[in-house]
Amino acid sequence: MSEECNDTAEDAAQEIYRLSSYDYPLPEDQIAQQPAKQRDQSRLLVLDCVNNSRHHTQFETLCELISPGDLLVVNNTKVFPARLFGHKETGGKIEMLLLHFPAPVKQENGVCQATTPALIKSSKRPKPGSVLHFSDALQAKVEALLPDGKAEVSLFYPAHADLEQLLEKHGEIPLPPYIRRPEGSTTEDAQRYQTNYARYIGSVAAPTAGLHLSNPLIEKLKDAGIGFAEVTLHVGYGTFAPVRCEDIRDHTLHKELIRVPEETAEAINTTRENGGRIWAVGTTTARTLEFAAEYADKKGRLQPIEDLCGLYMYPGYRFKIVDNLITNFHLPKSSLLFLVAALAGKKRVLEAYGEAVEQGYRFFSYGDAMVIITRK
Repeated sequence: MSEECNDTAEDAAQEIYRLSSYDYPLPEDQIAQQPAKQRDQSRLLVLDCVNNSRHHTQFETLCELISPGDLLVVNNTKVFPARLFGHKETGGKIEMLLLHFPAPVKQENGVCQATTPALIKSSKRPKPGSVLHFSDALQAKVEALLPDGKAEVSLFYPAHADLEQLLEKHGEIPLPPYIRRPEGSTTEDAQRYQTNYARYIGSVAAPTAGLHLSNPLIEKLKDAGIGFAEVTLHVGYGTFAPVRCEDIRDHTLHKELIRVPEETAEAINTTRENGGRIWAVGTTTARTLEFAAEYADKKGRLQPIEDLCGLYMYPGYRFKIVDNLITNFHLPKSSLLFLVAALAGKKRVLEAYGEAVEQGYRFFSYGDAMVIITRK
């Protein structure tokens, strides 16, 4: 082979790692600002990597794609009202986004203290020691300023109060920045930016592929002999962090708490032994399962696990557990788009995205969905 051909082949190989090659044009009016009227009435693009084909349908037809004996795995994390609006002691307005749901670390004189990192927005950055007021029952103290505009804050609230309820009363669901809500998130957002099976509080962003699963559709899937299992990954603020490295291999992910319970590990092991397929609902579920695969026993059987997951998946990664993926359409040049490209191939994914744009699909968290099939 000539030196010129070698150079061309090397350039093509390196192209899959170039951040700029994961860009795609998207009209602004195709960024969904509202969810579909009903959860399972969104559109669904089916990307069949086995037959190298695509077709379009509705999400409610999911039962036609999944076979009896297959297993659907979902992320049961719950989004909490992490955005708070209040004022400083000087009276200046302040906005704070809690980056984790904090557990109480101290109780003294009838007051609970819970510490967490947060982002604080104000005309002038508060100094360590500053007290922030959100209500008579909820205040915060700035403990330390951290890199990247973050701060460590301690929340203070009455010991007889429930922090989750206080946040529900005084906080807002933190919608992604591309969903415009000048007046703040709504009561509909509080219900629709949450999966129907959300159980364990801890996320600042929803596992959005699961937003399409209505209760009737879940029951229909179960009645058809399709298994249903749950994992937990608490989605952190880093899910919105832009990738700034032109070589995507240089990027790193923040770590997020994951949990694979014993019953889910056993359901996955049994399904695989019986020849069934594992369907991950969302990239967070896919990351959880693939991270858990690293701790499988010598026979490849998953084990229960609770750990911090920083698994970063991009083209070249070989999936060990997930056969097929249900997912939304992701932002250009994002780590989530890299994960999808790792499963289906970059060229195939970007062609599907281009067709979705042409067909008028709605994109991102409140948008339409796609299914990627790599095993039939």
